[in-house]
Amino acid sequence: AYLQEAGCVSCLPKVISSGLQALDMQCFFTVGADEVRAWGVRKGSKAPQAAGMIHSDFERGFIMAETIAYDDLKEHGTETAVKAAGKYRMEGKQYV
Repeated sequence: AYLQEAGCVSCLPKVISSGLQALDMQCFFTVGADEVRAWGVRKGSKAPQAAGMIHSDFERGFIMAETIAYDDLKEHGTETAVKAAGKYRMEGKQYV
């Protein structure tokens, strides 16, 4: 609110993306009924290693990831609408 009132633009998104790029990392998100979390992982990591960032048991027992592209979620608005549009994906252990 303050930035808008003062007519300023935040540099935080640029700082975050520059930091991720410098560290050769990327983010993935987990979504639950009451929270969304961003997790950092090295670029090129496969899904089991990404799951291991959340909890080591997830890496050992990884079977499949349910994925939705951000642009698809933004376009369709809800997980249900994304599924109805056929954009919801199940990815295996080789998913990067």
